[in-house]
Amino acid sequence: QHYFIQSNLRKLDMTTRQILNVFEQYQKARTAFVQAVADLSTRPQNIETLQNAGVMSLLRPLLLDIVPSVQQTAALALGRLANYSDDLAEAVVKGDILPQLVYSLAEQNRFYKKAAAFVLRAVAKHSPPLAQAVVDSGALDALAICLEEFDPGVKEAAAWALGYIARHNAELAQSVVDSGAVPLLVLCIQEPELSLKRIAASALSDISKHSPELAQTVVDAGAIAHLANLTLNPDAKLKRQVFSALSQISKHSVELAEMVVEAEIFPNILTCLKDSDEFVKKNCATLIREIAKHTPELAQLIVNAGGVAAVIDYVGDSSGNVRLPGIMMLGYVAAHSENLAMAVIVSKGVVQLAIALQEECEDHIQAAAAWALGQGGRHTPEHAKAVAQANVLPTLLQCYLRAGSSEDLQIKAKRALKNILQKCVHLPALEPLLHDAPPNILKHVVAQFSKVLPHDPKARRLFVTSGGLKKVQEIKAEPGSALMEYINCINGCYPEEIVRYYSPGYSERLLERIDNHQPIMTQ
Repeated sequence: QHYFIQSNLRKLDMTTRQILNVFEQYQKARTAFVQAVADLSTRPQNIETLQNAGVMSLLRPLLLDIVPSVQQTAALALGRLANYSDDLAEAVVKGDILPQLVYSLAEQNRFYKKAAAFVLRAVAKHSPPLAQAVVDSGALDALAICLEEFDPGVKEAAAWALGYIARHNAELAQSVVDSGAVPLLVLCIQEPELSLKRIAASALSDISKHSPELAQTVVDAGAIAHLANLTLNPDAKLKRQVFSALSQISKHSVELAEMVVEAEIFPNILTCLKDSDEFVKKNCATLIREIAKHTPELAQLIVNAGGVAAVIDYVGDSSGNVRLPGIMMLGYVAAHSENLAMAVIVSKGVVQLAIALQEECEDHIQAAAAWALGQGGRHTPEHAKAVAQANVLPTLLQCYLRAGSSEDLQIKAKRALKNILQKCVHLPALEPLLHDAPPNILKHVVAQFSKVLPHDPKARRLFVTSGGLKKVQEIKAEPGSALMEYINCINGCYPEEIVRYYSPGYSERLLERIDNHQPIMTQ
């Protein structure tokens, strides 16, 4: 009997081991499967095959697996798939996976929370409707709670997801604000971890950019002082986001720009215009531009801090889109007043803008340079002369006439030409345009000659010897037009025989007179 009992126990033990072994193998298979899918989904060429094999429906139940590592890896794989395309992100939404993830954000461990926040971010990044689907799943409150977690990795993942939701439009950003996330994001930029600071600053930038009200919410949470303290941090990626956030706050209104200035960012941030990181330089120049554009007083403050000279150097040292905010900043400063425009001119700003207009290949950058030059030259004859002497008028004309120029470049070049020409009395700079300008520009050129020549004998003589008077006679103007009046005014500055001499066909008429002339015969 004892032997029989022992035998049964051994059989039962073997049966238990066999059953447990089945479960163990199943667990190993699930673990291997999710790990393999997570690895395969890192390579774009595998995504379509995985999708066609029905990977989404296979991963979904594994999000509720009893083994934590399987849950986390399944979420990671889903995040990578959703990150790849909006179609896959849409599949996550349609698969009713988001509510599961949101529920798990509150219940699971820190590793799962990071993976779940990654999936939410990957879905939200593609479009406003997908981001709205994340909001509708109740994710915002759960993500805001994650910002209070002890683990910095969880805070980072949550801040990243919130930023991706907020970046699309004002309504989504307002939803993020309503979740109470903004004060928590401001706390995150005060944490010691650099990556958390970067992502929190980026999220604050994404919230601030849409409207003055949203930017004010960020300001009310005390963000400006903490962001200003980070402008001289040695980490380039952090400075990029800090300058971006301050720019997005400053751009909306004078009051917000003044609050940023009051954080005493000048003159310290000017050193960042020489930073080795291109994006730091660009975002710093963008911040200065957003402040300078509002009022003459703010522009003067930047001038007094040495900002104009620093930006002119920056324009000279950079190219392409990195150069653009510097070009625009100089235009905004020059537009405010005669004195501020002269500050740009005296600091050799016109020279750098002229170089940018000449060198740049992209129309939108040339258009910005043309606009800035027009702002600098439109105030007085002295301003116009300084701009004209940089030899920009022929270049502006070329931009206006070039067949391939964009409509925006043509409009801005034409307007700049008109602004400068209406004030310019420096005739040597105007004369080349007599030969090349179309009638609508020529009218302004001839008008300036008609203003100067009656009062300047030396200029009248030079106008004849340089061929200017001859060119004016060749212009075909409508009788009674403004252009005809200007031409008559110029002709009135010279004796009638001089005007006739330079008129088209005069030499032929002389030859006719020779033909018709009867020689006087002497005996």
